[in-house]
Order: sequence, then structure tokens, then C-alpha cells
Amino acid sequence: MSDVYNPQEVEAKWQTKWQESGLYRQTVDKSKPKHYALTMLPYPSGDLHIGHWYAMTPSDARARFMRMKGYNVLFPMGFDAFGLPAENAAIKRNIHPKKWTFANIERMRGQLRSMGAMFDWEREAVSADPSYYKWTQWFFKKLLEYDLAYRKLSAVDFCPNCNTTLAREQVWGDDRHCERCGTPVIKKDLEQWFFKTTDYAEELLDFSTIDWPERVKVMQTNWIGRSTGANVTFHTEQGDPIEIFTTRPDTLWGATFMVLAPEHPLVDKITAVAQADAVLTYREAAKRLTDIDRETADREKTGVFTGAYAINPVNNARIPIWIADYVLMTYGSGAIMAVPAHDERDFAFATKFGLEIVEVIRQPGRSDEDGPLTEAFVSKTEGTMINSGAFDGTPASEGVATVTAWLEAQGMGEKAVNYRLRDWLISRQRYWGAPIPIVYCPEHGAVPVPDDQLPIMLPDDVEFMPTGESPLRFHEGFLHTTCPECGKPALRETDTMDTFMCSSWYQYRYLSPHDDEHPFDPEEGAYWLPVDQYTGGIEHATMHLIYTRFFTMAMRKMGLVDHSEPMLALYNQGMVLGEDGEKMSKSRGNVVAPDTLVAQYGADTVRTYLMFFAKWDQGGPWNYDGIKGPQRLVQDVWEMAQLAYMPKQVTDEANRALRRKTHQTIRKVTADFENFSFNTAIAAIMELRNAMQAARRSSDVAADVWAEAVDSLLLLLAPVAPHVTEELWAQRGHGYSVHQHSWPMWDEEVAKEESITLVVQINGKVRDRIDVPAGMSDEELKALALASERVVEWLNGRSPHKVIVVKGRLVNIVG
Repeated sequence: MSDVYNPQEVEAKWQTKWQESGLYRQTVDKSKPKHYALTMLPYPSGDLHIGHWYAMTPSDARARFMRMKGYNVLFPMGFDAFGLPAENAAIKRNIHPKKWTFANIERMRGQLRSMGAMFDWEREAVSADPSYYKWTQWFFKKLLEYDLAYRKLSAVDFCPNCNTTLAREQVWGDDRHCERCGTPVIKKDLEQWFFKTTDYAEELLDFSTIDWPERVKVMQTNWIGRSTGANVTFHTEQGDPIEIFTTRPDTLWGATFMVLAPEHPLVDKITAVAQADAVLTYREAAKRLTDIDRETADREKTGVFTGAYAINPVNNARIPIWIADYVLMTYGSGAIMAVPAHDERDFAFATKFGLEIVEVIRQPGRSDEDGPLTEAFVSKTEGTMINSGAFDGTPASEGVATVTAWLEAQGMGEKAVNYRLRDWLISRQRYWGAPIPIVYCPEHGAVPVPDDQLPIMLPDDVEFMPTGESPLRFHEGFLHTTCPECGKPALRETDTMDTFMCSSWYQYRYLSPHDDEHPFDPEEGAYWLPVDQYTGGIEHATMHLIYTRFFTMAMRKMGLVDHSEPMLALYNQGMVLGEDGEKMSKSRGNVVAPDTLVAQYGADTVRTYLMFFAKWDQGGPWNYDGIKGPQRLVQDVWEMAQLAYMPKQVTDEANRALRRKTHQTIRKVTADFENFSFNTAIAAIMELRNAMQAARRSSDVAADVWAEAVDSLLLLLAPVAPHVTEELWAQRGHGYSVHQHSWPMWDEEVAKEESITLVVQINGKVRDRIDVPAGMSDEELKALALASERVVEWLNGRSPHKVIVVKGRLVNIVG
């Protein structure tokens, strides 16, 4: 035994012991309730940063807590190993992505082990391993089989100089230039694969069966963007139909022009010769803008008149057709009716280009004498319909339903629901991803690769172009194959899948990562699924967390699972900032390296600080001085647990006081762990430490009371600081392991306070504090407060106006 805790020695010892004994290997055990705990898997960038530790160690502590509570806990780990950074490394460092990725994984495995987490490493899954992406490819085929995958032309970012498509991360600056050569990026249409996430738009809006943060639910709801309204068909003067979706059919009579997306297929047909050059120039400029840029509300509106006209179906008005980049082909039909009097964007557009503005909803209190509108009136519930034929005088609150019914009766339109959610584009013109299992046959078209030919392996002998073009396009052995239908020459699909495809189902692969017959073992799935608790960053709210929900819903359709949601509960952690309060980055010089911290303080101290320094869902700035408090806690626990405690003058009062604090702490820490309030749990443990130190100095508690406090302290701290507690538990003669021991229980009678401090206020200001027995009635507390010398002096014989008792701990006397 040593007075000074040596974390390097103790942590290495127990990490080896845990691995050798298989302590964290979890199997199906139907005698226990199951708890599938999952934290988002990392990308193997080469080093674990402090953000990984901040996400993973509290998740690990919560999983350990649930295990001690009697659950059979599964807590696996893996790597989301495909992605663009590996290809960039291949080009910049002349190293193969596979070699770079798997070397990083090996390094990060060691770093993950150093944190002492209870990961079940026998269940590790790596998305770039062929045994994993075989099933990613199999799922692609299943989605195709169930009519949830399709191929169509779609725009991508393209560098004309490098002659390659670019990922979003490779398009830089407000001028949207190529990161490699600086050339302005354009949009280019390519045949690409999509998944039908929109088929599940309505179900994705239902959060009734999952316990997810309200902020995530709001973000997903907004992302999906459900709108109710009507589909209405306009026609060009030549008779070409233009279908639009509007949430305001009651304003149809105010539609004074139409706007098409620059990419709309009708633009080429309807554009007048005199307008052709202007339209072409505008369309080329629009190609260089992102959808986000185009939709920005405060951006100045631009557009070009096509020279063509449409007929408004409700009043036969002849209205001009424009193109403008604020209308997108990816939302609705790519065409809108413009009602400038009642839409802010349309008002700004009409005002700029001198287009007619017709008021069709009269604002309360407004009259014709008030002159032209100076801004759009957009209320759906206030006002009255005007300039709308037979509907004049209809209250605006009734207008949408009334007009929609009329449109349906006239055959001009129908009630409709629209979503902002778009189908998931999964094609990537990159090498380092799961190959799409499709071949193209001149006779049979797109043909899925048979199951017995999966996985379609990525070839290792590829040459990376400095332009970033995928080497799969030029690899003869990969590209050329035969058609599964007829055996004739065919070409492989050279696109690979979006890496979010791999991470949409990884929780299933953890169940049986070495199974070559199934994506996951059905027996394991029947026991462990769905995930009970998921943890990770809120930045994934509208991508990964939507995709994985869609994926599970699709798997239900395939009959692979009987549940609809992948994760029943979700908790989002915050972010660790640099000491300067800024986001950590190498350029700012504020990066905190966990390896250095572990070498200096030990993993347990780092874990404890990360769970103590801030509310876990909020995060905050790193503070090197702040880690000293958790370091002292670990050292104090080390000393107290090894102490040969010898009582001297035992008193019943001291015994009751320490037992009370012990049981209160158990109650507090239990509730805090349930609620992910790790910082207050550790604060409570520190308070118990302080009470124990005081008892040790006075030596006035019995040996069994001291032993109960020490053992309880170790059990409470075990999920947070697993190494030091394991060592001390063993030193105290208990069986292996502290992490297999039951979570301590508290006794309410023991935890109950014997006395409380009653705060006495007069008109809201504290005037006295009185120690009183716990459990007194409100009337008794009032009487004690009114009998206080300071209160008697202040009242000076007067009767108080009111006496308020708050939660039995405070009395406020209102004079």
C-alpha cells in the first residue's frame, strides 16, 4: 500500500485484469432486464480528442451505473471508418486510405482502452471492413427490392478544372471555389441513387414512443417541414401545365406572376427568343449557389422574365412567368404562384421589378383610402377576403378550407400535404466508401449484384488522381464485369455510398459482428433491441438521427425487426471549449490533449473532471486549475479507504450524522445518475468525502459506520473512477469486481434530517435563522418564527399582514 495514488500502475493493472477476465463481455441473459447503452461511434481520424472523452466517459459511467442497478448492459464500440478525410490523406500524404484508416483505428483502440470504459470489444464493428460493408451492400439491395431506392438525375457540385465532383466540405468560401485549385464550382447533373426517406415523412414526425430531447424533436420537425395546403394547376398560354403547391389557396386571386426554379425543365420550352441570353446567363449563375444561399430570407431578390405568360385558373388573368433562384426544384414542384400582397419574398420581388400587387385579404382597420400596401400582410387568421369574386367577404380564418373545397369541386386543384424533407441522396463519387452493388448492362439496365457475390470489394491497387477523381472509374478490374442476368459484358457502378448509410445500422451489427449469414443474429436482436439509451452530439439531429430512424422503419417493412424506432431514449452532451472559451482548434492553440492529461493525472481523474466541471448537456471552457479538485478527491478516497480506522470516543450523534450523510448521498447520486446530472452527483460525493474526513479527525463514529461510509463511497464513485475504486475494493477484501456489485440502497429513515435551519424573512429580507426539529407542521413553524426576538422587535406589537410558509424551510412575514 502507498499513501500516494499511482494511477499509471493501478490503471494498467486493472485494464489488463478486466480484459483477461472478460468482465465486460455481455451475452444474452433472460434472467435480467436488458439495457442496450450506445454512444456515437467515432471517425478514426488518428487521435481521440477531449470531445471524444467528454462524450464517452459519462456515457460509460451511466452504463456502469445501470449494470450495478441489476441490468444486463451491452455497451459496444466501433469505428465509422469510411469517409473523405482518408482520401485526402491518400492524395496529400501518398498513403492508401485503407492503411491510413486501419492504422488510426489501432491507435485509437489503445486510447479508448486507456479511458477504462466497459466497452465489449468482442463486438467491435468497423464499417470499412468487408465483413461489415457486405451487409451495407445487402441493405442497399433490400431497399431497392422494397421500392425504397431509385436512381435519377441530380445536381452535384463540380469543379470544371479538376473534372470531378466535390463533397460539401471541398467547396470553400462565399464564392464557392474548389479547395484544391480555387476554380469556381458549378452544378452538374449526374445519375445518382436515392433512398425514399420521404415515404416515412409523416411517421418521422411522430415522437410519441421515444424519449428524445425537445430541441432534437423541434429540429427534426422543422427539417421535415410539413405543410398543408392545395395543389393547383396553372397553364401557360400554350397549354403546358404548371402544378404548384400553396399553403394559401385563399390568396389565388392575388397571384400576379409565377416564378420557376432556374432548373425547371419547362424553362427551355417557354423562354422567348428575346429573353434567351438573359435567362441562360441567370441560370448559369444560379448553378453556383447552394440551396441554403438561395433560400436566405434577407438576401436581395434576383430574377429574369422568361417572356412567357401563364393563365391564373381562378380568374383567367394573364400573368408573367419569371425565373428566380429563391425557388428550388428540390422543394415542391419547382414552381410557385407569387402573391406579393401576402408573401414577404414575393412582395420584395414585385417591388424590385415593378410587378402588380393585388390585395386579396383586407387587414382589419384598413380601407381603400389608405393607399397601396407598404408591406405584405401575411396573417392566415385575421382579415377578410376581397377582390376574390364570389369569396369576397369570407373571413380569412375560413378561406383556406373553403377555397380548397371549391378548387376540388371545380377540378382545378386538391387538398395536399407537402414536406421540405427530401429523399436521401446516397451516391458519392469517391473511392473510400461501400461500393454500390449494381452493374449496368446494355440489355438489362441496372442489375443488382447477387447476394453470393457480396461484398463487392474495393480494390487495393488503385491510383489516386491529384484532382480527387475516384480511381474506381479507371480501374479496369473493378469497372468491367458481367451482367448477372445474361452473362454479357457490363460495367460496375463506380459511385460509393454516403458514409451515413454505414452509421444508420451499426447498432444492429454490434449484436453479431462476425456473423457471415445475417446482418445481425436474430436471437441477439430479439433480446437486445431496440437501443435503450443513445448518447451523442446534437449536431447529428437532422442527418444521422433522421437516417437511422428511417433505416429502422424500412427494416420493419422488410420484416427484419418488429420495432419502429432505433433508440428509445437520447441524451445530447454539450461541448468542451478551450480555456479561452472558444471552440478548440490547432490554429487557436487551445486544444486539450487527453493522452497528456492521462499521463499526468490518470484516467480516473480526467474522467471525474469531465463529469464535474459542467452540466453534461451544456459543456463549457476547459480549466486546467479545475482538474485539481477531482485529483484531490481521488487522492482523498485512496487515503481514506486504506486507513486503518480506530474509533476513540464514539457518540450516537456522530454515528447518526455520518450514516445520515451516507444515505442522503446514495439517494442524491442515484437520482443524479438517472437524470445524467453527473456534476451534481460528484459534488454530492465530495460532500460525503468532507463529512468522512471530519469524522476521521474526530474519530467519534463506530468502525461499522465508518466501513459503511467507505464502501458506499467506493460504490458511488465506481462508475466515475473505475480503476481506483476497483483497486480499493480489492484491498478491502471484497470479491471481484466492484463493478459487479449491486448499487447501494438508501434507507429513508436513516437519511431523514433530525433538524432543519428555518429561514425567517420579513418582507422578503432574511432577518433570522432558527434550528428546529425536522417534520414540524406549518402552524408550528409560524409560531416559532413569530416568537423570534428579531421578529418581535420588528413587529413592535403590530399584527403581520400575512405569514407564508414555503416548503417547511422558510417563513416570510409580510408586514
